[in-house]
Amino acid sequence: MDRKKEITGHVFALISIFIWGTTFISTKILLEAFSPIEILFLRFTIGFAVLLAVYPHRLKVKERKQELYFAAAGLCGITLYYLLENIALTYTFASNVGVIISIAPFFTAIFAHLFLDGEKLRAQFFIGVVVAVVGIFLISFNGSSNLQLNPLGDILAVLAAVVWAGYSILTKKISGFHYNSIQSTRRTFFYGLVFMIPALFIFGFKPNVNQIIQPINLFHILFLGFGASALCFVTWSLAVKILGAVKTSVYIYLVPVITVVTSVIVLSERITGVMAFGILLTLAGLFISGLKTSAKQMEIKK
Repeated sequence: MDRKKEITGHVFALISIFIWGTTFISTKILLEAFSPIEILFLRFTIGFAVLLAVYPHRLKVKERKQELYFAAAGLCGITLYYLLENIALTYTFASNVGVIISIAPFFTAIFAHLFLDGEKLRAQFFIGVVVAVVGIFLISFNGSSNLQLNPLGDILAVLAAVVWAGYSILTKKISGFHYNSIQSTRRTFFYGLVFMIPALFIFGFKPNVNQIIQPINLFHILFLGFGASALCFVTWSLAVKILGAVKTSVYIYLVPVITVVTSVIVLSERITGVMAFGILLTLAGLFISGLKTSAKQMEIKK
């Protein structure tokens, strides 16, 4: 791979992860005034509109099978992932969700092995999984002295990580179609919004206009729509196209670090010793399992 192109891929991945690592905070703040589905629909409607304005050309899909990939990517990467993540944030700390989401590379590697002819999974990979799971277990207790566990939010976060891994594999497949990245991302957003429609009726979509125009809420909605959706999904798609699904997913390891730091600064969340140790174990497990993959610079076949 061309060195300059590879560096560009890493830059795109870093941009995405840095912004995504702070989105848990914005979502947590917005949950004070909006439901998870309201935040989700507003965010991606803005994202879709921005991408349409930036590159208004229509995407002409060559095969029906390719359209199915876009639909599946919209369902996994937009509707299911963010619905699970947003609901998880109503039950647990933003820092918890940020750390637990970081297990997505495990599932990405497994899915890549099954569906993209990735590298065989070795013992080192599973050792990393065990270490990280122990870390996640400790984080779930939130440092409580009596260790009372309320696992619902954490379980939803794990499910979100699995769904995101599926989206990563679908994105790699879509990159092989060689369409414009903005058009591809917009098509994915379109299907995500379509699959979101039933949830609007199930969970109730009644956003309060007065709440939307509140400066703090408007800032976070626009940040999620412009930055975390329109910009980041395009840069992540470009990173996956250049580096591959597994190699790009390694950057998710940085999410908990960014999320925990911003949670302490913005939300004044208390990080206990038990949680801090759990975070360290989770990150250690992730790096152990990804070390061999990174060292070999594993490439995923299209």
